[in-house]
Amino acid sequence: MKTGIHPEYMLCNVHCSCGHTFVTRATKPELRVDLCSECHPFYTGKQKLVDTGGRVERFQRRQAATAAAQKAHAAQKAASAAKKVGGPAKKK
Repeated sequence: MKTGIHPEYMLCNVHCSCGHTFVTRATKPELRVDLCSECHPFYTGKQKLVDTGGRVERFQRRQAATAAAQKAHAAQKAASAAKKVGGPAKKK
């Protein structure tokens, strides 16, 4: 190996979002992870929904906003169509 081109390999503290911490070796002194062997469904055998950063809630909010916009557009279109059908009478 060439000297001076490789990063320093040191002890690393790993912190999981479940609260579990452990020590390993890496090129960074500290790592923060979302899943570890203590909470990952593959290792625990428990099925759970992994929601990182509120992705599910954010998707549901966007879906609700889209549905509301579609309803408003449909109501506006129906009102416009009703106005055209029963429009003002022509004067002779």
